[in-house]
Amino acid sequence: MRIAILDWRDLTHPEGGGAERYAQTVAAGLAARGHEVTYFCSAHGGAPADEFVDGYRIRRQGSRLSVYAASLRTLRRFERTHGRFDVVVDTQNGLPFWAPLATRSPVVCLVHHVHRENWPVVLGPVAARVGWFIESQVAPRVYRGRQYVAVSGRTRDELAGLGVDPGAVAVIHNGTDEVVGPRADRAPMPTLVVLGRLVPHKRVELAIEVLARLHAERPGLRLRVVGGGWWHTHVSERAAELGVTHLVDLLGHVDEATKHHELARAWVALAPSAKEGWGLNVVEAASHRVPTVAHHGAGGLSESIVDGVTGVLVEDLDGLTAATARLLDDAELRTRLGAAAAAYAERFTWAATVDHWEALLAEVAAGAPVRGDVDRDAGHWPAQAVAGSDTGADDILDEWPEQLVS
Repeated sequence: MRIAILDWRDLTHPEGGGAERYAQTVAAGLAARGHEVTYFCSAHGGAPADEFVDGYRIRRQGSRLSVYAASLRTLRRFERTHGRFDVVVDTQNGLPFWAPLATRSPVVCLVHHVHRENWPVVLGPVAARVGWFIESQVAPRVYRGRQYVAVSGRTRDELAGLGVDPGAVAVIHNGTDEVVGPRADRAPMPTLVVLGRLVPHKRVELAIEVLARLHAERPGLRLRVVGGGWWHTHVSERAAELGVTHLVDLLGHVDEATKHHELARAWVALAPSAKEGWGLNVVEAASHRVPTVAHHGAGGLSESIVDGVTGVLVEDLDGLTAATARLLDDAELRTRLGAAAAAYAERFTWAATVDHWEALLAEVAAGAPVRGDVDRDAGHWPAQAVAGSDTGADDILDEWPEQLVS
């Protein structure tokens, strides 16, 4: 198949993250299977306008906002020159590319999460209302009857709340990256880790608040923040305000080997984000037997974490602090949740993700009806999440404080 993928940025972009890793891993996987894939995204810095990466072509043009029109113009030029694509994947990161208005090729709309909570954080009140109106009212009408893909069941539920037919939303989860480099030993002193871009909705400041509340009674406690972004100054300032700058390591963007090294050394991972489509950071930590504490209602985080089994979901900052303290202080419980997390993470592979994308795109290209299936059981039942491990879900739930699993 000839496949076009429209995304607002790629992994080389300073603000590239999990959503771009998902799209580009799928692109590379499809290219490895003989498909011709072109990835359209925004230009930045000294990145070339046109290059081949992992067997697929990347076309960069436009800025954060102009990438939409620029990509559609290039898409139409490609189709005039080389013929229609068999299928176009239109990634909706708050705003879609409006591909159905520019091409007669079949279009699949990929959504990582709904941006209701993100608009006010990134934009002013007026622009936020406009953005939310477009996402919640206009986009569902333009893409009505088209095939959707969500990266979690939570995202599919959110789309249903906007009027999108759940029967048109296939769920294709993220895979789990293979560990790069030798596996490091756990740090000798209590260590927290946050993995993700430094942007407002990731709320890394909450992890710093947890550190500030807990460090006095836990000598040697540190917070390692893996990831960079334009919100770095604000995060650093918050650490200074709370008097814990000397306990916070802002590592910035790191290579894959360093990322896995930091995850392996951590005792507990924190994911304080307001919203995630899935939680790639959660399963990456899980692959190193590190449980994660996150918030209920934060989209796919409540799916990448099986509450009370592979990690803990909390309601607020007090809950985040209490759960973190319990995991730091209870080595046996921390180890058992980590083992369950690793078993759960093993069930999500990139090969399976590419399998389901390939099958779905072939169906769409052939004119098949839309479908709303799930690529695999998302692990809603704790017993399934720990199958094959030595950890018993019932035992974990029995030992966990009632107020944290209620």
